[in-house]
Amino acid sequence: MAFPLPTHLPRKKDARDVSTQILTKISETSSKTLNAQLASSWVAELDDTIKATKTRIHERIAGDLPNFERQLATSVSVQERLQSLSRNVDTLSESISHPQSGLIPNLVTTLASHAALAQENADVRAQHAALAHLLRCRNELRHLTGLVQKAELADATRASSSLGKCIDDAPEPLAKSEVMADMKRKSTALRNRTEEQLLDAYSRSIVVSQSEVVVKPYVQAVLPRRQINGSWAPSMLPQDNIDTTIRLPDVLASMTPAALSMHLATLRRDITTHCIEYTMKQPIQIYQTDTTGLTGTSQYKLSMQRAPPGVEDLSLRLANLTTVMAFLHSHLFPHLPPAERTSFPLSLCAPIRSAILNQLLLPNLPSTLSKLPDFLSLAKQAAQLEDEVVIQMLGDNGADRSIKSWVDNVGLHYERKRRAAILDRARAIVVSPPDDSTTFRVEVPLIVENVPIPVNLVDKPVTNGKHPEPVAADDDAWGFGDESPSQGNETSSQSDETSTDEWGFDDDIDPEPTPEPEPVPEPSKASVPESSTGTEDSTEDDPWGWNDDTEPTEPDDGSAWDDAWDEKPSAPEPVPPSPAPKPAKGLEKRFGGKSVPNSPAFPPPQSPAAPVHSSPPPPPPVASRKTKHTPVPPPLLIPATETYAVSGRTKDLLQLVEDVLREGAELVSSGILGGTPGSVIMQAAPMALELFRALVPVTNATVLKQSAKEPMRFSNDCLFVSHELRRIAMGLTGPKASARGKLEEGMERLRVLADSWFEETIAREERLIDELLDHAKGFIDTTHQERYDECEGAVNGVLQRIRRVAPQWKAVLTKSRYYDALGSIVEAALSRILGDILALEDITEVESHRLSELCHILNALEGLFMEDPEQPSFVVSHVPSWLKFSYLSELLEASIADISYLFEEGALVDFEIEELVKLVKALFADTPLRANTITKLQQGHPVRGS
Repeated sequence: MAFPLPTHLPRKKDARDVSTQILTKISETSSKTLNAQLASSWVAELDDTIKATKTRIHERIAGDLPNFERQLATSVSVQERLQSLSRNVDTLSESISHPQSGLIPNLVTTLASHAALAQENADVRAQHAALAHLLRCRNELRHLTGLVQKAELADATRASSSLGKCIDDAPEPLAKSEVMADMKRKSTALRNRTEEQLLDAYSRSIVVSQSEVVVKPYVQAVLPRRQINGSWAPSMLPQDNIDTTIRLPDVLASMTPAALSMHLATLRRDITTHCIEYTMKQPIQIYQTDTTGLTGTSQYKLSMQRAPPGVEDLSLRLANLTTVMAFLHSHLFPHLPPAERTSFPLSLCAPIRSAILNQLLLPNLPSTLSKLPDFLSLAKQAAQLEDEVVIQMLGDNGADRSIKSWVDNVGLHYERKRRAAILDRARAIVVSPPDDSTTFRVEVPLIVENVPIPVNLVDKPVTNGKHPEPVAADDDAWGFGDESPSQGNETSSQSDETSTDEWGFDDDIDPEPTPEPEPVPEPSKASVPESSTGTEDSTEDDPWGWNDDTEPTEPDDGSAWDDAWDEKPSAPEPVPPSPAPKPAKGLEKRFGGKSVPNSPAFPPPQSPAAPVHSSPPPPPPVASRKTKHTPVPPPLLIPATETYAVSGRTKDLLQLVEDVLREGAELVSSGILGGTPGSVIMQAAPMALELFRALVPVTNATVLKQSAKEPMRFSNDCLFVSHELRRIAMGLTGPKASARGKLEEGMERLRVLADSWFEETIAREERLIDELLDHAKGFIDTTHQERYDECEGAVNGVLQRIRRVAPQWKAVLTKSRYYDALGSIVEAALSRILGDILALEDITEVESHRLSELCHILNALEGLFMEDPEQPSFVVSHVPSWLKFSYLSELLEASIADISYLFEEGALVDFEIEELVKLVKALFADTPLRANTITKLQQGHPVRGS
């Protein structure tokens, strides 16, 4: 759409002609302004314009007159030629298109007559060809019908093929006719009848079943059939019987390729199933007979019957297979068509080899060494059958002699089968569920150092933060037969399962040393005594005391079993007397004027640096201490034992390992197999250990995850199997020595696995304790009763959890490992509480009292580290933070003077300076006394004179 121009813009002048201008003027003139004068002016203007135009034309012609005349003459000449051409075209059109004399009508009439004649000729030729082809088809159909009625199947097959080809080559008009369709139906019926007769003749010529194999070289034809109402039906007239005999090769040759391939495939399957595999699976009796019928036709029959029950000779199966294949090679294979006479027997080679291997050799591979010689004889006969039957009789080229290859490696196959059976047995042992009824306890030797108890034990000074160890005098200090109220029903049920002397503290039995043992896993630090250099070396090389070649020396005082698990304390060093400091009055007031723990009357407890088994009894005041000490006699090595629980399946597993090694050695010494026998069987021993390591954590995953005892018992199982493997490996000689490397590798892996499960179980309990203490939320805001209840519940939950776990571990672990494990989880709980409380920036008086009460809840755990109620506990040797935690509960309610006094006495050496400073700032307000105390603390722990 054009853009409209504004009316106020100037317009361009029109360059139009005079007529347009005049017409514009007329259109713009209104009826009021129109008059005769205006109209006459318009006419005059037009006349003037016409005259001017004519004048310009004449002037233009006059200016170029010769050229104008030439063009005019040319135009006249063109017009004349156009008229002449038009007359000629009209004449030609008349001569071509005239209805009577025109060229085109005459040509069309001639062509139509020629086309009709050609069509008539083509119809006659097609009719002749169709009739001739139909006559040929009729003759061949009659010929085929006669052959079918005479049961001449070979000729009938060829005639049927010729007739089918003739029908397919029929001309197109004939192919669509009804007569040809009827001929196709008859041809199909005759062909089907021929194939039916061939199939019937084939089925009566070759019979392969589970009970017999029948081959008839000649077979009598069946009765012919008559066509009744357009269909073929069996003839019921006796005169229709014919006496025609068909050869088996002709029957096979007369079949179509597709039918022959199908029948041969079925025959191959029947021979494989009923002749090859059947003879290999079970004992049978074979009878071969040749008979001649009334018609003079002979047949060859091979009858197969099951042998009576009894002892069977497996070599008879090979003989039966040879008989069957010889029968087929003589009476069946020669009748096959030439193309199949070679390929069909070759197709039976693979089934024969497979049946011999899978049905005879592999299932009857012996599982004991005594039956191996007879089987080797059978295997050699199988290899000989492969040469005689498969290669020579069936024509195999021998490139794939799988039976001979298998027989050459029969020793390897025997060992692999035995290894599979052994591993199946090992798997059954390993995946068996835990059974407490089969659990037994293993006694292990341990060398500890016994130090005679000084008469004045309390006079021994503190040396480098360490205290002397008291000696427990109770022979049954472990107390499996006793039940404490804190352990509940769970401990009671476990104590019923254990014997009176579960830890093996038998005074009359000494551990039997094992000759030349290899290094064993180093026990935990709590069970390794600190002694002189020579003693440390011996305990590190053999911490279980298996390398002791001499009888242990009896101690000079008391029984050797007074305290077999106490470790040797560090040698006492003389301490110069120190002035008696002034007691802290604040602590005396709190304890009613009595002697106050952590005061001069109760010197500070030991630092957890020394692994002792009991906290020291309170010594007398410093003023009454003696500087002269009774000399301590040299330490005496005392043989001791401890026990731990092991699952019963470990015995079965170790017995299986020993049986495997013994079987491998017997196989090598028997000399039945050549090469290097026994190596594969011996591999089953370390493989059984691998199954133990791999399957137990998987099959018992739920129990190991939910129970606290089962992971520790599995750790004990690994440790026990590792120790027993050491004994087994040390006794390996001769052929068994080849398995020593793998057994030692398995032994090391089991030791690592035992330590891993031991540590992981402890770590899991530590995580559970940490999750319980998460509910305390850092012990903040304990002034609120609700928050205090939450903190108290968390601490009580930790206490109950440790009390539940302790009896379960105590029932399965050795004494040393039990205290190490228990000490670890108690240490985790105390460290978490210490860290949370020391992290508080402000502790009010109410909070300090309540935090102290919460800390006192866990004091009940000290009873778990006591074997004799009359003796002090040895919690400090296994829980490094115990003294620090005990002092924390006192410091929370102590005054600045008490804290300063304890610091000067060296009782707070377990605390870092930063921790003490932060605790003082949190407990007390900012006063000059607090500032002086902090300054004193920042100078470091006091150094006691040596």
